[in-house]
Amino acid sequence: MLMATGFAVEAQNNDTPELQDAGEEVFQVVEKDPEFENGMEGLYQYLATHLQYPNEAKEKKIEGRVYVRFIVEKDGTVTNVEVIHSPDPMLSAEAVRVVKAMPKWKPGRQRGKKVRVQYNLPINFKL
Repeated sequence: MLMATGFAVEAQNNDTPELQDAGEEVFQVVEKDPEFENGMEGLYQYLATHLQYPNEAKEKKIEGRVYVRFIVEKDGTVTNVEVIHSPDPMLSAEAVRVVKAMPKWKPGRQRGKKVRVQYNLPINFKL
């Protein structure tokens, strides 16, 4: 199903160098991970609906996986969106655009409190 739309997606919460903002800790591992509305199925649906394979990338037959890192804040907003690996700037730009436009997530929790959590999202562009 996802391949028919020109991409596949996987999500993971990996250990990567900790980010800091305003002195508040950003977690990589938490008791309860952040969750997109309706879980992974909801995330897949959002990406299938909103991700657009760049025309020039299609014409040049550019494919590959874009790794996007971001923070899910205590209020569920997505911030600090950055590409950590990409085969092409056109694919990077589209991945960042879609991630920045995401609706709020259910925030991660540690010891019963909402916390900031770093999240890595690989998005696979495949023709």
